[in-house]
Amino acid sequence: MAYLKAYLAQVGVRTSVQMGCRFLNGRKVYLGDRNVINFGCLFDGRHHSIHTGSDVSIGPEAAILTLGHDPQSACFSDRGGTVDIGDRVWIAYRAIILPGVRIGEGAVVGAGSVVTKDVEPYTIVARNSARLIKKRSSNMHYNLNYKPWLL
Repeated sequence: MAYLKAYLAQVGVRTSVQMGCRFLNGRKVYLGDRNVINFGCLFDGRHHSIHTGSDVSIGPEAAILTLGHDPQSACFSDRGGTVDIGDRVWIAYRAIILPGVRIGEGAVVGAGSVVTKDVEPYTIVARNSARLIKKRSSNMHYNLNYKPWLL
């Protein structure tokens, strides 16, 4: 916890983080009071921030993402946004929260759900069924050249 308090932007009182969690740019991750972060969670604070309220429970292997790519961009441009999670939210096992989403106070996100839109307070959302959204442009001109400094 001493390392997390130094690495993350904020770790609230009596917040616990289990082993195996990953924080991408912890300086943009703000954890509220009395949060329970289960093992294997991913917090992606690379360009935008993540804010959790108080008494938030995040299940094992959940992912909170703030950055992705614009699928219609010919040059693979970044697209993202801040994720805000209200007080007393429960995010269940392996849920995925996509960039720019706001989860209202007291809401529940079911196991394995993919949250693409804001969730109203005190609502329960669940499920994930992939379906055609739209066609992607075939006018692409990017070449990936990713060379991480540390593996």
